[in-house]
Amino acid sequence: MDLAKLSGCYPAGVICEIMKDDGTMARVPDLLVFAKEFGLKIITIADLIRYRLKRERLVIREATASLPTRHGLFYIHAYKHKITGEEQVALTMGEWDENEPVLVRVHSECLTGDVFKSLRCDCRGQLESAMEAIASAGKGVLVYIMGHEGRGIGIVNKIKAYHLQDKGYDTAEANETLGYPADLREYGIGVQILLDLGVRRMKLLTNNPRKIIALEGYGLEVVERIPLKIPPCEHNQKYLQAKKDKLGHLF
Repeated sequence: MDLAKLSGCYPAGVICEIMKDDGTMARVPDLLVFAKEFGLKIITIADLIRYRLKRERLVIREATASLPTRHGLFYIHAYKHKITGEEQVALTMGEWDENEPVLVRVHSECLTGDVFKSLRCDCRGQLESAMEAIASAGKGVLVYIMGHEGRGIGIVNKIKAYHLQDKGYDTAEANETLGYPADLREYGIGVQILLDLGVRRMKLLTNNPRKIIALEGYGLEVVERIPLKIPPCEHNQKYLQAKKDKLGHLF
């Protein structure tokens, strides 16, 4: 139906299932071969989502209020996804021109680190450092993306991954052993929030170069990467080493 509407046609569609020779349902790799063999056009649902996130405003700002913190006075903005109902928040401080590079942190939800102060990761340290940097600059944005727990696998699977890490797996191996990519996060909704807040160019607070590629893929410009230097401890040394060696993070 999305494809029909994007084509300017009546929103209707037909779904069918393509079976493999053994009677099981064909998955994307099988369908790519099938499409090539018969000269068919093919996209994935992920392609469709990415396209719509780039070209449509799918988030609505529902509310704004002041939020005094120990780092200074921020404003908190509550957003809702028009289709899924998913809720997100962003913090802002100060004002900026549309073409001005703005200090930005796009922070993935981490219940264990951000709330319970877990030492297994450096998430809380990054969150607080980002808020301090924004407060010091007097302006900036922190987008807190919910649904990114465990780099996108959810809190239950994250705890399962912790259990595997207790047995010697690193953070990437644990996710992959559970059947997930090492990093499943998607940043389109964060981009939409940034656009709504008037951000077009960013000085991005991150150690993750993949995040730069992801955000620029949606049309934002990252003019500078500002590292977040969080001292390691005995509990997260292996975690940080895996992020550096396997996920390309810069420390």
